[in-house]
Amino acid sequence: MKMKINTPTKITIARIVIAILLLVGIFVLFYLDYFKVFEVSSLNLKINDNVELNLINIIILIIFLIASLTDFLDGYLARKNNQVTDLGKFLDPLADKMLINGIMVFLCLNFSSLSTHLSFPFFLVILMIIRDLIVDSLRFIAASKGRVIAANIFGKAKTVSEMFAITFVLLNGFPFSFFDYSFPYLLHISDIICYISCFLSLLSGFIYLKDNYKVLID
Repeated sequence: MKMKINTPTKITIARIVIAILLLVGIFVLFYLDYFKVFEVSSLNLKINDNVELNLINIIILIIFLIASLTDFLDGYLARKNNQVTDLGKFLDPLADKMLINGIMVFLCLNFSSLSTHLSFPFFLVILMIIRDLIVDSLRFIAASKGRVIAANIFGKAKTVSEMFAITFVLLNGFPFSFFDYSFPYLLHISDIICYISCFLSLLSGFIYLKDNYKVLID
């Protein structure tokens, strides 16, 4: 029997496809830049002596934001049309992690020719990925027992905060960079937003474990 996929789930699947294509494109650009075939910094847009944006990062940001908006769209349609399904509950957080974690890892590595560009603090990304692995393992164990752990409000807050953090890092701290360019390393406003995002990520992970720990012992 052919499984019928509703519209919200199709939107979620589209977000997964966008995430994969975006990450493949970034991977190709990274290696072209690394081997000096094409320097990404050649597309820098200088606003003033202290503020620079990069055209490729702006394009990545636009695609990222479009994909992120589908996260709100599929959830809204699923609730409005009473089309919440177990498949949708499973794919939605998976799509978010593919998109967000992939971009965060890219922002840790960064392009070799963008030495002045802000990056997502590496140690934060490690903590956030470990958190996701723990929560995903919990979901996998629950699924093996016929249960589904859906995203809660804390998980959604974590996702939104990560989207904000990624946005400002891709924009090289703009518009905060007009006045915080002289701030100490890792203490720019964009860095602080990343710290808040990491805190919410760890907090939501703790809440998932607290609310669903019985899955591990039942």
